[in-house]
Amino acid sequence: MGGLAAAIRLAADGHSVEVFEKNERVGGKLNLLERDGYRWDTGPSLITMPFVYRELFAAAGRKLEDFVELAPVDPVCRYVWPDGTRFDASDSVGRMTEALENLSPRDVRAYFRFMAYSRRLYDLTAEPFLFNGINHWRDFFRLNPLTAFKIDPFRTVHQAVKSYFRDPRLVQLFDRYATYNGSSPYQAPATLNIIPYVELGMGGWYVKGGLYALAQAYLTLAGELGVNVNCGPGFAVEEILVRQGRAVGLRLANGREVAADRVIANSDVAYTGKELLPARGKWSGKIGKLEPSCSGFVLFLGVKRQYSQLAHHNIFFSPDYAAEFDHIFKLRQPSFDPTIYVCWTGLSDPDHAPPGKSNLFVLVNAPYLSTDQSEAFDWERPGATQAYRDLVVNHLENFGLSNLSQNIEVEEIMTPVDLAMRYNADRGAIYGVSSNNRFSAFLRPPNRSRQFKNLYYVGGSTHPGGGVPLVTLSAKIVVGLIKQDEQKGH
Repeated sequence: MGGLAAAIRLAADGHSVEVFEKNERVGGKLNLLERDGYRWDTGPSLITMPFVYRELFAAAGRKLEDFVELAPVDPVCRYVWPDGTRFDASDSVGRMTEALENLSPRDVRAYFRFMAYSRRLYDLTAEPFLFNGINHWRDFFRLNPLTAFKIDPFRTVHQAVKSYFRDPRLVQLFDRYATYNGSSPYQAPATLNIIPYVELGMGGWYVKGGLYALAQAYLTLAGELGVNVNCGPGFAVEEILVRQGRAVGLRLANGREVAADRVIANSDVAYTGKELLPARGKWSGKIGKLEPSCSGFVLFLGVKRQYSQLAHHNIFFSPDYAAEFDHIFKLRQPSFDPTIYVCWTGLSDPDHAPPGKSNLFVLVNAPYLSTDQSEAFDWERPGATQAYRDLVVNHLENFGLSNLSQNIEVEEIMTPVDLAMRYNADRGAIYGVSSNNRFSAFLRPPNRSRQFKNLYYVGGSTHPGGGVPLVTLSAKIVVGLIKQDEQKGH
């Protein structure tokens, strides 16, 4: 999505742009699976910050609403705990207040204080960190020195959340937002508490027809602007060609060499450094030492019945959140009592499954692939993936999705190994590097290469981070850098 957004902006500015994608469709992890009358989005499932997409289309002289229809989702998410407690989070102040009064009346005021705090974090960080690139140490001088202390970088997400809420269920609910960029709430800086405001303050949205419709809209717009998009294994990039320290083109799997004035890599930055660029041990070694985000274990289930207790988005929480993240980031093992996310787009788009049936997208956070075989969980060991699949399905049955295993008629599984292979994701990480320390959240790999001229990076593994709105913003940042370099005659 970052690469397509960059192509759109450059083509709208009059550049000739060509895109190369190794898979059969554009969109990256925001993709599509169809089988036997069922349809699933394979990656992102919720849209936030719709103004980002509107601005992209406006930059090309178009209106987003002429390409896709965004529909608000309410509840934004349904949360369920092992004791059976259910809580519907909403971006409606009235409905959220009522839900909080039913769950934990003493925390109603705490919620509004927390959201005011989350809004302050957004106001302080959006302009310098989200809408502008941090591509050189000098960029930090743009910041007000007091901002460094006001954005709460010295506490963890969990420490900050716990200081507001007394009910442990609400602490767990707001801790969860750290996983939106693949991090642990017990390690990531409290600055990430901007995310609740982005979702609950600005609202959560669904794209009618499925989120892949947004990728198709990007592709359609790019085509209208004259961008040449090439998809398929033959168009996989095998090397970024460098001459005298300058990126000058690409070599493709089909043997073709493509000359270019500038190259934008939408591939994982770590993968790009280790596999696509000339050997530079210092750079590749440095980027390889950054801790990846978590990966994921995904089930695409076609189920012969529907479950009335499911909303569009659902979270089934584990009883011990700290232990779950210890498993993922310290032990490098999948949790055997995991939190489970279930998305049922068929509730909003009934044609995503045959009548009376349901298409369930099931996601569990999983450890990134470890190079240390003594601690690595081997997903390819005979029976390992099936055993973990059975564990997840059994957990969902215990949460009330009765007889789920007997009603599954279509099934696909995606493991961290699959994510690494299909998307060239470093160690299977979904969101690039994690934010599990106070510095990595702000010092992601920059959007302009520090080693090679005319080479730029977009996507979730670079600044400002993962998620569809942020990778779309990374494209805006990159195009701004290209304009700067053009003006300087670089």
